Amino acid sequence: MTPDLRDVGPVPVGDWDRAVGLISSADEIALACHVSPDGDALGSMLALGMALRAAGKRVTASFGERRFRVPRLLRFLPGQEILAEPDAYPLAPELMITFDVPTVDRLGVLAGNAVKARELIVVDHHRSNTGFGTLNLVDSGAAATAVLAEELINRLGLPVDKAIATCLYAGLVTDTGSFRHSSTTPGVHLMAARLTATGLNPEEIARELWDRSPFGYLKVLGTVLDRVTLEPEVGEGLVWTFVTRADREAHGLPYDEVEGIIDVIRRTEEADVAVILKEDDDGAWQVSTRSKGAVDVARVCAALGGGGHTKAAGFTSHLPVEQTMASLRALL
Repeated sequence: MTPDLRDVGPVPVGDWDRAVGLISSADEIALACHVSPDGDALGSMLALGMALRAAGKRVTASFGERRFRVPRLLRFLPGQEILAEPDAYPLAPELMITFDVPTVDRLGVLAGNAVKARELIVVDHHRSNTGFGTLNLVDSGAAATAVLAEELINRLGLPVDKAIATCLYAGLVTDTGSFRHSSTTPGVHLMAARLTATGLNPEEIARELWDRSPFGYLKVLGTVLDRVTLEPEVGEGLVWTFVTRADREAHGLPYDEVEGIIDVIRRTEEADVAVILKEDDDGAWQVSTRSKGAVDVARVCAALGGGGHTKAAGFTSHLPVEQTMASLRALL
């Protein structure tokens, strides 16, 4: 007998059954993902949203940013007609489902809606998830929230067409780093095979996610790399830099366009930990961290009010750059 290699583990079968019951009996369902959505968050949400809409459910989906804007690199994802700005989101949903959201504050302005929801299903794979739902489908061993979203769609008995598969595949390749991270298991490759069999184009998805940038990105990247700092004596080695709002505005770049810079500096072989501080439009610093494995950055970021995964985590700082870095260094 061929073993079941799907990457779905610790979520009890009874919780899956309860989720299926809640969703099946609901006529209207509100979906949400974390602010500054990535491919896994938005892709997972849109995938389930399209599947539910095709099944006759009334679906509203959003993320909690007042400046509501889908990141440019994710605008190719199908299903965005179900998206609504936060002001149009149900104030107290009968059933709300969140995706890739480890803590309620990561819902931004939709956090209050989640608190008021009659039933709140949390679908996530972050180890730092606080279990803020009335039902938590959380598996920290899953390579991506998209893995759990696919499982939920399958348990609901809903078909996965090319559009739904495209969104799930985008989530899978985002959080596995195009199948380069240690979370890439046989089950991940089997999921990719199932999704690809629907006729989606992996090359096109990869190009949209990683191989297209406006020219201004190159100018900002040059500025940011010019100020990069290597501190081999800190922990197992630290490399870091920062990008200001002024850096971005000088070249017309929105905040989401600088998300990928962390993947450039993390290549530094002399450092286990890479850090980038990104000033957002409100003047706060969004701090992203990556580790090659010697340091648990989820622990570090949790101590600073954030969270994430062992090798990829983040937090928000309202302190100046040097004070933020001093706090971080002390934990490495």
